[in-house]
Amino acid sequence: IASDGQVVVKFGRIVAKHCLDKRCSAELLCAAEQTHTISSQLGIVARVKAVTAESKSSSELLVSNAQNLIQAVLHVLKAAEAACIKGLRQPLPDSEEEEVAAFCMQWRKNLLWHRAKESLNSDRDELGLRKTRAKAEPTLTAMVQEQSPQTKNTPKPPKPIKGRTIMDSHL
Repeated sequence: IASDGQVVVKFGRIVAKHCLDKRCSAELLCAAEQTHTISSQLGIVARVKAVTAESKSSSELLVSNAQNLIQAVLHVLKAAEAACIKGLRQPLPDSEEEEVAAFCMQWRKNLLWHRAKESLNSDRDELGLRKTRAKAEPTLTAMVQEQSPQTKNTPKPPKPIKGRTIMDSHL
C-alpha cells in the first residue's frame, strides 16, 4: 500500500508540473507531499511491525496509517481533477509525463461528455431546474480503480499543434 502511495505522489507531481493554474498546482504539490509523508510513515510502521511481537496497538497504528494514506490519495486525485479542468501544458513526447497527460485528458473528455449529456436533459423539477440523472460524474478516482496492473499503458494522445496546450486539443 505504501508503494502505491508513492505512485500517486509521482502522478500528482507530474500533473502539478504541467498545470496551467498556479493555485491548483500548489494545492496538488501540497497534497502530494502529504501523501508522500504518510506513505513513508506507513512503510516504516509496517517494517517495524514485521520484526516486533504482535500487539493490538501496533495493528491499530498500522490500520490508522493505511486509512490516512487512503484519504491523502483521495485528496491528491481531487486536486488533480481541479488541475486537469484548469488545463495542462503539453509534456514532452514519448515520456511518462505524456502518459499521465493522456490519462488526464481521457478523464476530462469523459467528464465533458457526461456534462454535455446531462445538459441535454430537458426534464425539469417543480422549480424549473433541470433534473440530473442518477449516474454520477466520472472521477479520476474511479478511473484509477478501473486500471488493472496489466493495463498500465495508456493510449498515446494525439500530437498537439506547436504552441498549444493539451486542453486546446479536440475532445
